[in-house]
Amino acid sequence: MLEQQQQWILKPTERLPEWFQTAVKQYLSASDGKFAAQLLWQRGIRELAQLEAFVKIPNYKPASPFAFAQEMELAMERLKKAWEVKEKICIWGDFDADGITSTAVLWDGLGEFFCKHTQLIYYIPNRFTESHGLNIAGIDRVFEQGCQLIITCDTGSTNISEITYANQLGIDVIVTDHHTLPPERPPVKAIINPRYLPEEHPLYHLSGVAVAYKLVEALYQTLPQEPQHPLSDLLDLVAVGLIADLVQLSGDCRYLAQVGINKLQQDFKLTPETRRRPGVGRLLELCQRNGDRPTDISFGLGPRINAVSRIQGDASFCVELLTSRDRDRVQELAEFTELANTRRKSLQKDVANQVTQKLNQLDLSTTSVIVLSDPQWAVGVLGLVAGQVAQETGRPTILLSTEAPTSSEENDDSQVFARGSARSINGVDLYKLVKDQAHLLHRFGGHPFAAGLSLAVENIPLFTEAINQQLRQTLAGTVLTPTIEVDLTVNVADLGKELFFELKLIEPCGMGNPVPKLLIQNCWFENTWHRNQQDSRGKKVQYIKSEFNLKDESTNKPFPGVWWGHYKDEIPPGRCDCLVELDYNTYKRRYEVRLLAVRPALDSAFNIQQRTSIIDWRNPEIAELQKQEDEILTKTLVVEKCPRSWDDLRAWLRRSLHAGQPLAIAWSKPQFQSPSQIWLTLVGIAKYLSRTRETVTRIQLLEKLDIGDYSLQLGLKALRLLGFSLQRQDRNLQFEQKLSTKSQDLETAINQFLAAIKEEQFQQQYFAAVPLSAIQVVASEIKGIGD
Repeated sequence: MLEQQQQWILKPTERLPEWFQTAVKQYLSASDGKFAAQLLWQRGIRELAQLEAFVKIPNYKPASPFAFAQEMELAMERLKKAWEVKEKICIWGDFDADGITSTAVLWDGLGEFFCKHTQLIYYIPNRFTESHGLNIAGIDRVFEQGCQLIITCDTGSTNISEITYANQLGIDVIVTDHHTLPPERPPVKAIINPRYLPEEHPLYHLSGVAVAYKLVEALYQTLPQEPQHPLSDLLDLVAVGLIADLVQLSGDCRYLAQVGINKLQQDFKLTPETRRRPGVGRLLELCQRNGDRPTDISFGLGPRINAVSRIQGDASFCVELLTSRDRDRVQELAEFTELANTRRKSLQKDVANQVTQKLNQLDLSTTSVIVLSDPQWAVGVLGLVAGQVAQETGRPTILLSTEAPTSSEENDDSQVFARGSARSINGVDLYKLVKDQAHLLHRFGGHPFAAGLSLAVENIPLFTEAINQQLRQTLAGTVLTPTIEVDLTVNVADLGKELFFELKLIEPCGMGNPVPKLLIQNCWFENTWHRNQQDSRGKKVQYIKSEFNLKDESTNKPFPGVWWGHYKDEIPPGRCDCLVELDYNTYKRRYEVRLLAVRPALDSAFNIQQRTSIIDWRNPEIAELQKQEDEILTKTLVVEKCPRSWDDLRAWLRRSLHAGQPLAIAWSKPQFQSPSQIWLTLVGIAKYLSRTRETVTRIQLLEKLDIGDYSLQLGLKALRLLGFSLQRQDRNLQFEQKLSTKSQDLETAINQFLAAIKEEQFQQQYFAAVPLSAIQVVASEIKGIGD
């Protein structure tokens, strides 16, 4: 889309303990596991217990639904009353994949106890005329149908006025959601939202569908009636919503996604006549996938479910598609969904081209947040295009359609409202950024990575100026550039079945555990060609796919690949460096790469800023001689603290590279306290701060204990189990000591903390004597990849 040069950031290859690679290898049958071990280590899996819980599903113990404490108890109390007196309930969902699957989970789950269509109905707002969340007109329709209870899913937390209105009509509301919380608890019977939990809680990152599942799980444990179907029947839907949504796949999220994908695959293997979810099976057939990979959801099911509301606004039939056993009906709905997705691709490409034209008129050097609008843009695809632009520019992007909406709520006699979507990048908290301009907005909602909003058209210039100024002040001079983090360097000979199954060990992938990105250097492309995609009826759509064979010096055998949305002419001639993801094509029954980015492999690209040098001052005598030369000393960056990882050292190397200054490594061999002594020191600090009511910053704790951030997180977790509560005050932590507890969990947490400290100290011992040549190799990678 854009000519802006991306920055490729290569994660360094670390020396792994032999025991760790041996432990990883036991989970693989055909390879030594070196790539998988490196990935797991990079992603913080550095203990045997962690590894086993990460890889083996049965070893993970999911949290109880009653971890939501009083709110879940209140929800069960209200649902039990509805069940006893046979009240009518409305499930209020949302029109995206998380909202649709959330509704489907409640429809099937609550349907075990409440008669569908008579006692239980669902309502999906129209994307075009109602937008996200509760609305007055919809509540009126629910009231007219005699509903006495609304259960929201994937929405509702901030709809204070709408919930108040429902209460005035005599309708109680239970909210299940995962989006940002309002300042005060809404006037609901119960609100099940993981944002109320501590950030380190295993339920904190649940998506809407997973929260809905937890509500049903609690109901299965509460009501005396024996359900006809096991709770596990819902897990395939949970996996679809989890992976399709922007949530971190850790804790219960990862567990639910793993077991849900297994359920999805098991059902797909059955004949179409015996499948529990024939609609899901038919969708998988149409997108030529078999349901055993997270990418079957993220590239297959998720986009198709989302496409319906993007194209026609009303996506309510998608719940029927996911839950009905009527094979003829769901086949019809699945094919309609597939056609909607092909139309979405064409529409998205058209809007992307128009956005590119507007971007060419912007000066990105003075733009922190991209805000663009047009009366012709289709609202339904703006989030997708905004995501593309954000990735390719490195800047948060907000795209707005200024076409007058048809909803009476969004329009009046005096104002015309623009509606659109926003997507974030580079760790910018988009929700906070947009919320701080709430006085200029009509409506908005979302989370740190994505948001939807509407505002008066006349406010767009002021909003654009204000949000750019706000982010510039936050960044304090930091330049935003598009970046891609590269996990591993491989060659063409490494690609194939063995590497595929190594990488599969870390699945399911998603937020917090992304699909591994592989760098292949000095390669070239052969047999490149492209074609327009076709819809399920054979008609061409304006969406391009290029195919190619990839080669390098490591093997004579080419490896196939695809580049979605690009023409073959966009592949540079001659030698290239490229970033790819390894995949398996179910339809063609072959392993292939999905090209993410490519650029010419010029020798000069790996020799930029050679004036930057590395000086080894770990020998005190040599250091003293060189320090006597004032010119060298004043122009040298000096690292005096021994790093704990290549990431620590790489930060200094980058700083040296950008400043064009030599880097002196001048650390001494570290002197360590024992891990147990560090734990006692941490406990002592917590007791002192609890007694004095003083606060401390995370940085102060790190410096006082001389440990890394990961170890500190484990230490704070152990303190909580010991009886300390932690409250955040701006950037400070406040400790309060309560009753101490003794449990196996506490002992485990302390042991994890001690093991992390021991591992840190092991790494520091390595870096104390790491050869200068090894550092120079990493520096050369940064010079080549980072520019």
